[in-house]
Amino acid sequence: MVETTQGLGPAGVFLGTFTPRLDEKGRLILPAKFRGRLASGLVTTRGLDRCIFVFPLDEFTEVHQRLRKAPLENKSARDYLRNFLGYASDEIPDKQGRILLSAPLRQYAGIDREVAVVGMGSRVEIWDAQAWQEYLERGEDDYAATAAEVFDDM
Repeated sequence: MVETTQGLGPAGVFLGTFTPRLDEKGRLILPAKFRGRLASGLVTTRGLDRCIFVFPLDEFTEVHQRLRKAPLENKSARDYLRNFLGYASDEIPDKQGRILLSAPLRQYAGIDREVAVVGMGSRVEIWDAQAWQEYLERGEDDYAATAAEVFDDM
């Protein structure tokens, strides 16, 4: 596994990109820097942009509480919940820090063996390594413009 940055930052924030490989059973060894925060349990689910989201249990509970407030009459909310919760799986890493990525999640994200595990602050994203590289290359030109847009809204 290659570490490109350190891992768990201040106040348990997930940082950095790691490039482990899945084993033949679809298990992922979590980066050592992330294991402490995820040791008591986590939830994997369908993310956005063809990645897998990994939430510590407390973060998943907060996200779920926000989603519960969406009205049942809202079709978009129902559709999102079906995808978000329908693909969700709660896991406890084994003693080697491994978790199983379900076949439907691996298929959704196009993951075979090579992955990128990316710290995203309150969650982790798991990408097919090639898809992550392509995403970075496509977005490089827009990075500064996006930063201006994001920080102008704050």
